[in-house]
Amino acid sequence: MNSLVNFLIILPFMPAFLSQISYAQPISKLKKQFDKVLEQEDIHSGFFLVHSDQLGIHEQWIGGQFADGEAVTARTPFHTASLGKTFTATTIAMLADEGKLDFKDPAADYLPAETIQGLHVIDGTDYGNQITISHLLKHRSGLPDYFEDQPTSGENMMSLLFSQPEHYWEPGELIEFTKQHFQARFEPGTDYHYTDTEYILLGLIIEQLEGKPLHQVFAECIFQPLDMDLTSMHLRSEPIITPNHPMAELYAETYEISGLKSLSADWAGGGLLSTSEDLYRFIKALREGKLVQPATYQKMQQWTGESQGTYYGYGLRKWELSELSPSLPELTLIGHSGSTSSFMYYCPELDTYLTGSFNQTNFKKGHIEFLITILSSLDNYNQQNK
Repeated sequence: MNSLVNFLIILPFMPAFLSQISYAQPISKLKKQFDKVLEQEDIHSGFFLVHSDQLGIHEQWIGGQFADGEAVTARTPFHTASLGKTFTATTIAMLADEGKLDFKDPAADYLPAETIQGLHVIDGTDYGNQITISHLLKHRSGLPDYFEDQPTSGENMMSLLFSQPEHYWEPGELIEFTKQHFQARFEPGTDYHYTDTEYILLGLIIEQLEGKPLHQVFAECIFQPLDMDLTSMHLRSEPIITPNHPMAELYAETYEISGLKSLSADWAGGGLLSTSEDLYRFIKALREGKLVQPATYQKMQQWTGESQGTYYGYGLRKWELSELSPSLPELTLIGHSGSTSSFMYYCPELDTYLTGSFNQTNFKKGHIEFLITILSSLDNYNQQNK
């Protein structure tokens, strides 16, 4: 779904907010900040894990409950939304390490002609064959976003989630939907536009090369090797361990939407269920070279400008906090966020991982403010103890 950059340009209110924080007892203060978020009326549950070898911290907090009053737990999976893009990009990178593709290859080399034909047309010229795998990974293809772009006719997918809640979307159907209702934005490689359409194509490429469904590839190549026992693709697979752990209820403002079959429209762009612990295992393994070669991970961090203080690589987003506001510390976040207020980041300056979600689409800006507050607290603690 759409980027968070429309929500964060400058954060002028942050200095006063951060000045309220005492750093004498960092762990208890972090917990208080988490609890403070849970007190908000539209937040029904929250999951947060922070880990830092450098600071000697590994804490996980869970709060909230289901509508029936049952408490959520550390084993309650939540919808990760666009965090799934990092999984798709990582799988593509693993295939590159195996020599099955090259990032510079045209995407059309790995897809049926009818998939690409007519998808990227500007002024009568079809640019589909010029789109590379790298373009898709970095949102530089010029393809429209079927989720949130303005369609030439009908509704976009964000509206259809609610107007057709029982519709189960197949990947090929999403491509045809894009062709019928949206217009390409620019020639491949000439600009940046965040779009889930590209990641549907990447998912289809993975299926073509591996000869099996995307959710099975994820399970065999990532979930099982990393013991991500509670992670699965929503509506398409089951986790490795399948106890009765229902998905955390997901809210779009006041509407509870976790039961909508139309959420199947996310797929390779963000259709996973996971937990804070499983997401931590994944991003740590990715950074430490346990999934892709170190040189390949560096290629995944070939950044293109997204907005002020934000950059995008291959399924990874980078935040430079001091560029968001000069009052913020010179810290970096590398990972991804989701429209459900899900997050999965690593801060290299503090050697710190942050994963979790607040399961509320109306908290997209709020969860970044929360992470900035947490990191600023940890940075101050780190400076005092050097």
